[in-house]
Amino acid sequence: MFPKALVFIFLVKLVASSNHGFIFNGFRGANLSLNGLGDITPEGLLRLTNFTKEALGHAFYPLPLHLKNSSTGTVLSFSTTFVFVLQPQINYEQVCGHGIAFTISHSKNLPGALPSQYFGLFNSTNNESKENHIVAIEFDTVQNLDLGDINDNHVGIDINSLKSVNSTPVSYVDDKDGVLKNLTLVSGNPMQVWIDYSAMDMKLDVVISPLGVPKPKHSLLSTKLVNLSTVILDGMYVGFSASNGAATSSHYILGWSFSINGKAQDLDISQLPSVPQQGESKKKSSLLLIVALALVTAILLLLLCTGGIILILRRRKKYAEVLEEWEVEFGPHRFSYKDLFKATKGFKEENLLGAGGFGQVYEGLLPGSKMEIAVKKISHESRQGMREFVSEIVSMGRLRHRNLVQLLGYCRRQGELLLVYDLMPNGSLDKFLFSKTKPSLNWSQRFQVIKGVASGLLYLHEEWEQVVVHRDIKASNVLLDSEFNARLSDFGLARLYDHGSNPQTTRMVGTIGYLAPELSKTGKATTSTDVYAFGAFILEVACGRRPLEMRSTGESTPGLVDIVLDYWKKGVILNAKDPKVGSNYVEEEMELVLKLGLLCSHPEPTRRPSMRQVVRFLEGDAPLLVSPDSFSASASAVNCDDASDNIILSYPSISHTTSATDSVLEDISLMH
Repeated sequence: MFPKALVFIFLVKLVASSNHGFIFNGFRGANLSLNGLGDITPEGLLRLTNFTKEALGHAFYPLPLHLKNSSTGTVLSFSTTFVFVLQPQINYEQVCGHGIAFTISHSKNLPGALPSQYFGLFNSTNNESKENHIVAIEFDTVQNLDLGDINDNHVGIDINSLKSVNSTPVSYVDDKDGVLKNLTLVSGNPMQVWIDYSAMDMKLDVVISPLGVPKPKHSLLSTKLVNLSTVILDGMYVGFSASNGAATSSHYILGWSFSINGKAQDLDISQLPSVPQQGESKKKSSLLLIVALALVTAILLLLLCTGGIILILRRRKKYAEVLEEWEVEFGPHRFSYKDLFKATKGFKEENLLGAGGFGQVYEGLLPGSKMEIAVKKISHESRQGMREFVSEIVSMGRLRHRNLVQLLGYCRRQGELLLVYDLMPNGSLDKFLFSKTKPSLNWSQRFQVIKGVASGLLYLHEEWEQVVVHRDIKASNVLLDSEFNARLSDFGLARLYDHGSNPQTTRMVGTIGYLAPELSKTGKATTSTDVYAFGAFILEVACGRRPLEMRSTGESTPGLVDIVLDYWKKGVILNAKDPKVGSNYVEEEMELVLKLGLLCSHPEPTRRPSMRQVVRFLEGDAPLLVSPDSFSASASAVNCDDASDNIILSYPSISHTTSATDSVLEDISLMH
């Protein structure tokens, strides 16, 4: 007799070398290769992710499949169908995980893969690499402009990269009436997918429909794939990958069928497990217990009626909100005060993250969803302009970029406006630059922060549907996530206007040291004034000094722009760097940042680059050709002596604290 180990190896090779097919009507007891958050629930659901942030999950059939003809080297035909459900953590589309991908991969482990926009398939260095050998069909629920996504609800075909070779919004044609009907991936409803690859035509077809609707005759996506044989190796694994970012979803597979050189078997819908609904109660009480509880409840209500009414009135007053008719249109962006009160433990001091001119910021954990948030409380005594201000807040909530803090929504109560954001675990950048209690950032981290803020500003200035001028760029308004990626925050002073239009004159706002000199004359906040502030900011990061510092006597020292420019003229510009960086830095990068900071802070607006040019300089796509002779005496700080009454200042980023009129809502009508 053969040893058992040899028999097992023989059987594995025999199965893997055949034209393979399998079917799972539910996954109870299934033998799959799982990693990350991937697991099989007691109900028989294949769950790729739960509501964990910045996490991924994989599930692969455990044996490698031979998808190539051994004699010709061409890829064989294959067919698969599966049923999935994407269940968002919060019941509206704007807050959800990144989606799911059916995957054909040379490896079932995918080492180095990252969550968020990388779907658990790639990372920032190997995306688009021919060495990946991955074919994926993505069902994407977050639009990422860097990856060329068409929207936040699409299907795409990916070859070694998350930049899809073809993609289309999610929909299907109902064969009964021939009408095209849209589908929403994060609806929480089960959907069935059919994917078929024809070796003869080298064509991949994708079809989708709600569960229970027969397979539509019209393909949602049909693409001829050339040279797929260079991507598919001899032994490949098939399965699924999903990921979450700052917002989360649970990604489920209910059933799955796969076949090589033949049609995948039909799933038995009646055998598929059901996805549990959020907050679903499990009522298993007997009729007698229900009657007894009802009787006891009735007695208690009779005894405590008066006290109950008083308690309800008190609670209503405690959680009373301001809600007017015009706010109905902003419904999905509005949080209840009760939820925010509970999330922050009643806005207790132990939950206070910080305080500034525009209010206090508290950390919180939303009840039910367990989502970590930051809540900013702002006073608003005046009703004037509030509708326009809330409208602008909701517009900001539609901004989507990896280097912007996500504004989730708002709440109004009595004399307060509460803004709800994603929570950034590492807090603000300035603490790592100037606090003695925080470790200093190394140069690599600082350079990535600078590039991240530049990318976010490019999106605000040129890539969103309107032009967004931030008006208060500085280190204290840059927050760091768990991996020290930069997120630009605090849009309390931001202005929006249409591309191609002329910004209106308004009251001058911002922080001394970051204000462009032309603001005191024109009063117009433009993308160029943002570039000026960005220049001051990157000098602040590179030099570890604030743009404007004051002695204890109240006298100002030379501005940071003047200091760096003086070093440059002496031929020793690198002497301006932060001593805490030490010697472990790239001289070319440091020199580029210092010179670019001076160019962005040029006193003449026409000499400053656009943010698109800034990003090209930082990425090394264009040389920075500038000399110290092109700079005259700088205006590193605005002369506010004659105009201080007309300036709204956020809390100043200078060493010597000064008093300032900080309220963003002090005269809100002038901000619109």
